[in-house]
Parts: sequence; structure tokens; C-alpha cells
Amino acid sequence: MTNTVQRLISLIGQHDGINDKGRLSTIVKDELDLTKDRSVYYCSAFAVRFSSSASRSFGNTVLSLSNLRKYDDRPFIVCLVTPSKNYCFLANTTFLKKISHGSRELRQNNIRGSFNGSDIVREFEGIENTAENIDRLYAIHADIGFEENLPRLVEATNNISPSGIKHVVNNVVSDTILAAPQRAIQFTRAPESATLKSELDAKVEEFKTEILLAALIENVNVRGRIIEYLITGEDDALRQELISALKAGNRGIPPFKTDNTLGDYHRKFDFFDTETDVKTKIMVLNSNPKAYNLDKMLEFLSGEQSVFMFYFVGVDPDKIVNTVLVSMFQTDLLKATILLRHWAGRNSRGVSQFEGKVINDLILSPNCDIDEDSAKDFLRKVMAL
Repeated sequence: MTNTVQRLISLIGQHDGINDKGRLSTIVKDELDLTKDRSVYYCSAFAVRFSSSASRSFGNTVLSLSNLRKYDDRPFIVCLVTPSKNYCFLANTTFLKKISHGSRELRQNNIRGSFNGSDIVREFEGIENTAENIDRLYAIHADIGFEENLPRLVEATNNISPSGIKHVVNNVVSDTILAAPQRAIQFTRAPESATLKSELDAKVEEFKTEILLAALIENVNVRGRIIEYLITGEDDALRQELISALKAGNRGIPPFKTDNTLGDYHRKFDFFDTETDVKTKIMVLNSNPKAYNLDKMLEFLSGEQSVFMFYFVGVDPDKIVNTVLVSMFQTDLLKATILLRHWAGRNSRGVSQFEGKVINDLILSPNCDIDEDSAKDFLRKVMAL
């Protein structure tokens, strides 16, 4: 939690029992030098909206989705003022169940409607939505962002048929999937693993300067997509456009989309069919990178030669710290894999994230250890969702 957010939470707590959201908002605005945008008070570190109710439960309209979009790149905090206590909830789009008012026309290309206090989840994947957990919860949201939450909100709000497909696992497929940890062990011990890492390392070395420039971009989604494209992109003209924009101080970055596939780099060997997802880890930042879509992971591992790997690039402000290539089943990485089931649509098992600290540790002290039994237990758990 940033010092500014800590000051906000502390200041709100000091005024428990004030029972006047107008007075409290003025105190907070003046003390923290916030800018007011209608009902929202904000700075670069957070945005806050004050509401009032007789109890911790409240159904008041909080904000329009279009306005939330402006602040979804930082913690968006709803402060609920009650007669005895002030409560803080994180209300970024990841933590909204649906959109309530004026939302019948809500579509991905038509941002409409507002959300109520009752639309904010009070618990997310076992984490209570309270002031104490804002940092932990926001780390989950930061790498998902508004654009990835929007399709889910459209589906949940208007009961639109989900576009995802839940991968069907029969007995034959199940056996192939459960053999994936053994395939991963074989691959990490094989010369092909060193070949794959060398190919990716060569791209990092070639575009080292540009990667360090891209690492300065604050938007985590844009930053990650650009670095991934520098390393694995196939359109050299687009890559050169990105490089020119980076050298011009991030001005004129061309709009581009990365393929919504499991990995960024596909490499087929004689005995292994590999997908590798490239992830950048800014070593000085606390973040939980996206991992993978659970259904896409199961679908890929249904192939008899399939091996799913992660290539982590550790970046400090002035240097590439290290690169590491590990299996999705690497022991520490698997323990740090968070399943976001509640976030998923109806036709999906959900997505996953990694706890960022474990990735830092892996980058500094790489190892390829895999506990086959634990990996199989994990796969059984995912298949059962």
C-alpha cells in the first residue's frame, strides 16, 4: 500500500463516528490535497467516493461505469460513512458483480449504467474486502484492468450468452493432462529447454534498450504487451513502430492487440510441443502478474507432447536483472498460483494469477524443481471446477 493510500485509510479511521460524509470528504480533500471530479476525489495514487448509510450494508448508487473507467488504473475506494464507523471497500471493476442502473444497453462497445453499493463484492477468493486488504486486492486487479473486466460485466449484467467455452475433459483427455507434469520434468532436463531459453534470451539481448524504455511505462497492461511483443512479435514493421514510439518518450505508441492465446511463443520440437508465456517483472514493484486462462491451459495440455512454460524477465530501472525459463508446474510457482474462479463467466473455469514476490525470488535464484504429485493434485482441482 502506498504511503498516500495509508494516509487516506488512517485519516478515515480517525474520524469514525463523524456520521457526515460531506464533512469527512472536505477533511480528506483538504488534508490530502485531492482534486474533485463531481462525486469523486482523486490523486495519482487513488480515487475515493464517499457514501452514507445507517449500516455496513448499503444499496446506494455509487458511480457510473464510464466514470469508474477513468479511475480504474488506481485503487478506487468507496468510503461508507455510518453513525458509528467508516468502512472502506475497494470497488475497481474486478470487484463488481454487475452493473445495476440504466444498464440494459451495456455492451462492450457501449459503456452504460451505474453500480450500487450492493454490487461490490464483500469477499474475493477468500480475501475480505476491507481497508486492511486494499493492497492485496488491488494487486489482483492491476493486471486485469477495465478492458478484461468489461466482457464479464456485460455478461453478468444482461445475461448475455458467454463467448467462452468450458473445456470438456473426458477420461482419455484427463490421463493426457495428468501426464503433463512428467512431460514438463522431461523437457526441463532435455537439451531442447536450453535451446528455447537461448532463443528468447537472444531477443532480450537484441532489444535490451527498448525493454528498459518500455519498463518505464506506468500502465501495467500496455507495458507488458509491448515488452512481450518486442521479444516474440512476428510483425517487424509493428515492432519498429513500437521502438520508434519508445525512443520518442512513449509518444505515438501505435494501437495493437496481442493474440489472446495461451502463450506468446510457440516452438515445436521433435518430442515436445511448447507454448511459452513471456512475463515481465519490474523488481521494485509489488504486482501479481496474470498467469493463464484455465480452460485454455487444459485444452493445450490435452496434447500428448504439450509443455507449457513461463519465461520471466526481471527488470530494474537501469538493467535486465535476469531471465528464467520454468514450467507452470515449478514447485514455488505452483504454490503461488491464485485461481480466480469467482471472477470467471459462466462458461469458464476462470483465470489465474501469480503472487509477484515468488517470481522475484525465482528470477534471483532460478530452479526448475517440480513436485509431480502436487502438480497432479493441482490439475485435478482445476479439472473439477
